[in-house]
Amino acid sequence: MRHVYLLILVLLFALMEKMLMNKNQCSQGYRTNKAKKCVDEDECDFETPICGQNANCTNTNGSYYCECKEGFEPKGQFKQENETTCRDKDECKDDPGLCGTNATCHNTPGSFKCTCAAGFRLKSGETNFTELKENCQSVCILDKIICGGGDCQNGHECKCNAGFTNYGHKTMNCTELNCDTLMTKSNTSQVSPKLTKIVSLMRNSCLVLASARKEDYEQVDGESLLEKLLDALDNLLHDGFQPDNNMVSVIFDIVESALTLIGPFLKNSQTQRSSKKTEVELLVKRGSSQPEGPFVISTNTTRFSSHWDTATGNNYLGFTTAALLSYKSLEKSLNRFFGYIEGPENKHFKINSRIVTAIVSNKETGHLEKPVIVTFSHLKHTNEKHTCVFWDPSQQGGAWSTSGCTTVNSSEVQTVCSCNHLSSFAVLMALYDIGDVYELRLITLVGLSLSLVCLLICIATFYFVRSIQSTCNTIHLHLCISLFIAYLVFLVGITRTDNKVGCSIIAGVLHYLFLAAFCWMCLEGVQLFRMVVLVFNTTLRPLYMFAAGYGVPAVIVAVSAAVSADGYGTDRYCWLNFEDGIIWSFYGPVCVIIIVNVFFFLITIWKLAEKFSSLNPDLDNLQKIKTFIITAIAQLCVLGIMWVFGCFQFDESMLAMSYIFTILSSLQGVLMVIMHCWLSKQVRDEYAKFLSCICPQQKRKYSESSSNQTSKSQAAKSIQHTGESHI
Repeated sequence: MRHVYLLILVLLFALMEKMLMNKNQCSQGYRTNKAKKCVDEDECDFETPICGQNANCTNTNGSYYCECKEGFEPKGQFKQENETTCRDKDECKDDPGLCGTNATCHNTPGSFKCTCAAGFRLKSGETNFTELKENCQSVCILDKIICGGGDCQNGHECKCNAGFTNYGHKTMNCTELNCDTLMTKSNTSQVSPKLTKIVSLMRNSCLVLASARKEDYEQVDGESLLEKLLDALDNLLHDGFQPDNNMVSVIFDIVESALTLIGPFLKNSQTQRSSKKTEVELLVKRGSSQPEGPFVISTNTTRFSSHWDTATGNNYLGFTTAALLSYKSLEKSLNRFFGYIEGPENKHFKINSRIVTAIVSNKETGHLEKPVIVTFSHLKHTNEKHTCVFWDPSQQGGAWSTSGCTTVNSSEVQTVCSCNHLSSFAVLMALYDIGDVYELRLITLVGLSLSLVCLLICIATFYFVRSIQSTCNTIHLHLCISLFIAYLVFLVGITRTDNKVGCSIIAGVLHYLFLAAFCWMCLEGVQLFRMVVLVFNTTLRPLYMFAAGYGVPAVIVAVSAAVSADGYGTDRYCWLNFEDGIIWSFYGPVCVIIIVNVFFFLITIWKLAEKFSSLNPDLDNLQKIKTFIITAIAQLCVLGIMWVFGCFQFDESMLAMSYIFTILSSLQGVLMVIMHCWLSKQVRDEYAKFLSCICPQQKRKYSESSSNQTSKSQAAKSIQHTGESHI
């Protein structure tokens, strides 16, 4: 029974708890606050809108109701429980004439938008509207001068008058074209016929535009015109092209004017073309509203970035053009004209990028509010200091200048330039110039002058003194002749770079003469080898000697000039161009000859060392060493082995090598007259005889001096005379 009573008590307590809970629960639409009282619940304040996104919610005491926003259906009040949703109302479909005449209605979520037809607008100037206060009117009525130099018709179609053009685009303003002054700076009388052809091509296209006839507009094909321009530039910028600064200014001006003229005729908004000597990219923006924002044009090696408002300027004509043209090899021809750029001491400049021309429709680009950015890739990767420059035609016909351009940053591979104007741009790198060291120039001038005098003495000696004439001295004679003429041409013409043709000729002559000198040096080595090793039958046939000494250099120079004629002459010296690799037509044979002569030199020294002890056992060691050293130096001089120091001139750290090379090479003539004339007793005897004929009192002095030196020179004579050699 106890368990039954307990069960009844539990049931009673549960019933009482449920009754209490029902007593405290609020009705629907209400909630319990902190004071345990029921208050109205705001359904419109839920985190997720109870009526949906397109309806307005209104709260009531204990409830709410929804109403669709304006532009949505259905109308009236509803609750979300009814599963009613607000649908967009298509005002354009319900009322086709809602926007009035000359306008198109566009439905939008909950509303609509009216757009005036092309050539129409509101009096306020707007072309889009939602308030139905006025109708769109023809711009020809609202703006009587909207077409500029033409008549407005059919809404907004400009029929241009003669001398004006809108480039065949009906809704563009008509702008004046003065074809006679299109190339304002292009004085074609100063340029080549190929450049005159380009000017004529552009002017004829301009005249077609100025005819103001629609059928003439259709004859102008922008893509075809661009191809013709690039072909004409390819023909003009041939290999070896060496213009003066006036012609360069004319070329750049013609290219700028031509690209400005061609741009509006291009069908596509972006056009890229590449030819043998150039590559170009053009951008064209058309429309009733002026373009905004940045733009970027690029070629393989250069990137040009600016803003469309810079390209348009203050006079928007319905289109905007921007173009970048890169010249693939023009830097070789313009690696000069640096006279207006100040550089550090012992430095010279060299173009280390492609030259580019950048243009925009805006004619006022002399001083831009927003600078343009040009990023150049370096032709040669180097950490040398780089400078941003542009071509300034106002500098006495044209020259490179840094005015208005700054270097933003530069690395081993590229340089970023910022300029406040447009023109043709490039990047220069400053290089260490070993040739501008004053001491080296002085040593070269003095040494070569002395060598010329000494070589002239050697030539006279070897040619007129019959008693010493032999195969060996014949080689000496022609070596001296080659060096004499080479040194003379070097002193007179090495810096004559003002005349490019003359400079190329001088470079070719120097190339031939120095190669001829080295070929005769090689023959010296061959002859010494034959005299020391073979001893007998050491005579070389003159025909073979002349073929090797003068014929081989002629063949090398002819082939080199045929392969790369523009490699002869640089912007600073009349010598071979290092960048084209043409310099190896000189260095290659020279290195081979030096290697061969080093071999002959070592063999000769080895043989002479053996003869010192065998032929003159009684000669003291000091005299042997002295004679041996003199003989070795003589061979080094004749064989040209000291030219090996010229292969180690790379930068400032190799300045010592430059001094050694300059001293030895410029004094080669002095060394030859000492070794082969003054130190040869037989030659001195001939000099004494010559002097005795001129001045008899010198004969007695020479006889006394000769008898005193007989015993001393006897030992040296037996060593110095090996075969026909007088070393």
